[in-house]
Amino acid sequence: MIKAKVSLRPIVSKINLPTVLKTAILPGDSFESLFIATQVGEIFYIRDEAIQTFLDIRSRIIKLGTSEPGVSRGGYDERGLLGLAFHPEFYYNGLFYLHYSAAGTQGPGALSEHYRPNPCDPKTSNLRWINRETKYDHIDTVEEWVFQPNAQPQKRRTLLNLRRPFFNHNGVNSLNFSPETGKLIFTTGDGGSGYDPFNLSQDDIEIYGKIIEIDVGKNTFIHNPPVVTRFSELPSPIQETLTLIAKGVRNITGISFQKFYNQYIKYVGNVGQDVVESIFSFVHYKPIPVPQLVQASLMRAKPSQEGFINLGWRGWEGDFPTSFIKRCSENPALDEKIIAYYNEAVKTSVRRIQPLTSYFHKDPRPNKFGGTSLTGVQPYMGNKISSLTGSVMFTDIAQVKESQSPIRGVLAYTRAGTDCKLNDFSVVEVDYNFGSQSAYYVSLGTNLDQTKLYLGVYGSMKVSDFNQGTVFEIVP
Repeated sequence: MIKAKVSLRPIVSKINLPTVLKTAILPGDSFESLFIATQVGEIFYIRDEAIQTFLDIRSRIIKLGTSEPGVSRGGYDERGLLGLAFHPEFYYNGLFYLHYSAAGTQGPGALSEHYRPNPCDPKTSNLRWINRETKYDHIDTVEEWVFQPNAQPQKRRTLLNLRRPFFNHNGVNSLNFSPETGKLIFTTGDGGSGYDPFNLSQDDIEIYGKIIEIDVGKNTFIHNPPVVTRFSELPSPIQETLTLIAKGVRNITGISFQKFYNQYIKYVGNVGQDVVESIFSFVHYKPIPVPQLVQASLMRAKPSQEGFINLGWRGWEGDFPTSFIKRCSENPALDEKIIAYYNEAVKTSVRRIQPLTSYFHKDPRPNKFGGTSLTGVQPYMGNKISSLTGSVMFTDIAQVKESQSPIRGVLAYTRAGTDCKLNDFSVVEVDYNFGSQSAYYVSLGTNLDQTKLYLGVYGSMKVSDFNQGTVFEIVP
């Protein structure tokens, strides 16, 4: 693949950790503004090169950087304001949507200790999430808001309230509208911890580990839905607004669309466990209406899965059977890779789709890199960076190098056709001097026609280290 080189143009700096970067045209305007959502609960927009506050919901966000009351995570957190999407008719109706972890909902978590499966002890592979109403970490909410010129944005209704077992794997850039169906797509992680302890991602009735389509045009007349963990716990009017696109998700960086003639290629990035990060693509899919799923569950039947997308987790981590790594006692320089869920890998081997591309946490090949965690996937349709036109860009939070200090994220790209077959990737060289500051690449965004790319960079992995963020435009 061609080696590409880009520069970065700073747009705004000294902000909190940016989780979503996207553009929209405000009612009454004739041009796009860049919107930036931060993990702590602020939404800014850039207009005439000046930063303005669109909405501040910091008081609605759970206290970040802590787990159960009085216990510190050292400032690292995966909760907060994680999703922002503008209705396709936002210019006319002012509707936009938020996904965040709600204040005052801290619980003790679903397990008291760190989970790791033991293939020699089948009980560890078949845990059940019990006492869900008391054993949970926090509650996530998906809401509809309305913007009116010359007025403060107002919340209109709540679409979903979800009780989550662990603090992590809540997704990021988790709300996006489909240009095909006009529906809101909500990408949920598998519930968290590691290795999906309760196998929620493959269980059809569980909300976690899924890609869900929400028909926001249907009014359920339920403005404060119950707090749930399963589709079957939702009232019927809410079930009827939902369809299921995919399962087998571990943790996801949203969904993006690339128009290809008269159809759209869909891209989703699935964050890996110990071995590999993966980007999946698909064109055709057959969603399952949630009422059909619930009915099948009541009758102990399986709905047809033909045309339904399965990313393979937890049996598969990208293109590999899910493994965990142990140091070899005989030779500390080597690692032993142990398959965590052999039977599940066999069962899902032909039901899953294969990744478009994957990259590894350790990679001995030249011109590749050791990754940590996928943070964004976006098509680029502009022509200013001609070597990247039509490609699929992705970011990793931090490159793994034994001698690297300070830390740097990674920008890379791959290409796809409508066959969505496995492809290679190439690192994009970034010509920018970050100085002695760490530069974690935490988010990737585009404008409406995907001709501009935006990169969110943070100086720390800790959300509690404030005002260390910069948003750049990626330029030739």
